[in-house]
Amino acid sequence: MKKTMLFVMMMFTTSIFAQPTADEILKKVDDNLLSASQIVTSKMIIHGRRGSRTVEAKSWQKGTDDSFTEYLAPAREKGTKMLKLGEQLWTYTPSTDRTILISGHMLRQSVMGSDLSYEDMMEDPVLHNVYNAKIVGEEKILDRSVLLMELKSKKDDLAYDSRKLWVDKERFIPLKEELYAKSGKLLKQVEIHEVKKIEGRWVATSLTYKDVLKDGDGTQMEIETIEFNKTIPDYILSKASLRR
Repeated sequence: MKKTMLFVMMMFTTSIFAQPTADEILKKVDDNLLSASQIVTSKMIIHGRRGSRTVEAKSWQKGTDDSFTEYLAPAREKGTKMLKLGEQLWTYTPSTDRTILISGHMLRQSVMGSDLSYEDMMEDPVLHNVYNAKIVGEEKILDRSVLLMELKSKKDDLAYDSRKLWVDKERFIPLKEELYAKSGKLLKQVEIHEVKKIEGRWVATSLTYKDVLKDGDGTQMEIETIEFNKTIPDYILSKASLRR
């Protein structure tokens, strides 16, 4: 009897220590989402107050700091380009033949009329770098068991002081997210509609990003193709590429 009780206690203790901490889970989320490089073709379906429109783009991203995006359609946006190098962000518009450095209050402006802002694009994508996390519950989303996590900013200057993440317990990908101001006011919501395994990673291939302060039904993001860890030529991630 004593041996049986000892065995049960050992198993119980082992199971407790085997459970990953909130910070470890957040790092697993980062590890799944981040790669040395990404090449993505995508669509944004922007559901505004006056109707919907679709914007197509191709993006090259290297690490967490540098990226280049070229808009391919519709005709009005075709040839518009965006370059992020570290903490600087430029846009080029062919209709005006102008390159603009996006900074200050301009960062709060919408990207192509979508629910995303330039400020969103400048956020550090490595969540465990800038947030402390704790697990506050468990739920079901898309028939998946998820952990509800609360994230609190480690810094005072982040666009979102806190977040809630609903993280798939097995695949370590968020299936829902809410982003909050320092006052506690809800600012934006993200809902995942489809997840696929691509090159060994779980990728949200369809999601809706909603600025709750704006009219409309949000911006639907559709990933058409994505490649990881491909070599990206240096000339693409350069200011010269904006006018190429």
